[in-house]
Amino acid sequence: MITLLIISALIGIGFASTIPCDTDGSNTELLLSLNKNLLRSLESQEGLPNPSIHLALRLSKKHNLAKESEYLNRLKNELHNDIQSSLSNSQPVTGVLALYSLALKSSCYDLNTVSFTVNERSQTLLTHLKNQMELEKEHFTHRPLTNYYQYSLGVLALCVSGIRVNNHVTNKLIKAAEHEQFTHGESESVDTYAMAGMALQCVKDTGSHMQNAAGLNTALSKIKGKLLASRRTDGHIGNEFSTGLAVQALLAMGSEVAECAASMEAMRTAARSNTYHNPMAISQTLPALQQTSYVAVKSKECLTEDNTLVLEPLDPTVVPPNQVKVNVMVEVVTSSGAAARYPVDVPKGSSLLEALELLKEENRGFTFEKESSLWGPFLSVVNGEQARQSDRRYWHLSSDGTALTEGVGDFKIEVAQRITIRNTSY
Repeated sequence: MITLLIISALIGIGFASTIPCDTDGSNTELLLSLNKNLLRSLESQEGLPNPSIHLALRLSKKHNLAKESEYLNRLKNELHNDIQSSLSNSQPVTGVLALYSLALKSSCYDLNTVSFTVNERSQTLLTHLKNQMELEKEHFTHRPLTNYYQYSLGVLALCVSGIRVNNHVTNKLIKAAEHEQFTHGESESVDTYAMAGMALQCVKDTGSHMQNAAGLNTALSKIKGKLLASRRTDGHIGNEFSTGLAVQALLAMGSEVAECAASMEAMRTAARSNTYHNPMAISQTLPALQQTSYVAVKSKECLTEDNTLVLEPLDPTVVPPNQVKVNVMVEVVTSSGAAARYPVDVPKGSSLLEALELLKEENRGFTFEKESSLWGPFLSVVNGEQARQSDRRYWHLSSDGTALTEGVGDFKIEVAQRITIRNTSY
């Protein structure tokens, strides 16, 4: 009932308000620090370059154009080749292909000059993205081939690139929003609502979806209501790591100051406490704090940019190993419900990944494998059992019954606790 009241109240609010969410001018140093941290992450990043990081750097108000250009070249080579390999092996790549196109567009790169070759046939990046969206749509029963987050990213990337999104593709997203199908497991996905909101707002702004304009407006109202209803008492929307995208969506949909000022302050507070140490988290938070969103890529101009962002050299620091040990009980629950428990003592402050590595080295029968993602490593195989995205399963992590909001590489072990690793469907 509360959600319905919020949605009803929002019907009369325009989606292109001239009063955006605001930030205080005194927070300039904080934004500069986040910007530098994101830029510095380019120097220490492992694995493939992350298009989300490049996108955030390009949407920022201050730049280091030389470093951004170097990173763009890495995207055009390393990430491009990885996507080419996935396409050649008929693997779905909607999300990363969409982010890649957004990153290139944010650098004012001509997307018509970027192509991939599959079965000896060369087609442009945007053509491949349209093809991926058709594959997503054709797979629909209750959901797309990958998930609604990637589907929304695909719609957004096509839209900001000036490609008219087919009505039947957009209508799938509209209906999913209306029927509240943006979930992850048993919980609603704030990230997906946010990305869908930006995608549909972009479509609305183009004026190309007139056949179902009423449905589009209803979906946007529903999304906006869901985001506002997900705001916690501390201002975060969903959790600390979904607030950035949520505020971006509210910005894109023209929210007024009163609707997101608390969330802005919550992100600033979290940033000051170093909650956003993962570059991916910064890349989603920084645009929101700078009062912009991914939708702004559509009108991005790469002229007279502020090229004053400089990184000061850092003194090397050596962190001595912590002598204090804490006990961790690692519980593994398989897809059948069978559980196994393994105690391990780890240095205080260890990451969960380091704790699992220690446990694995002790040869107590616990094994695991990990894979890379834009957010860092994630568990793919535990004790020989897989949890694959293709099967819509993943290893859900919790501490003393509370779901973790960080991955295995970021979550720190500070006190004794029970870590549960559960093979979960979504």
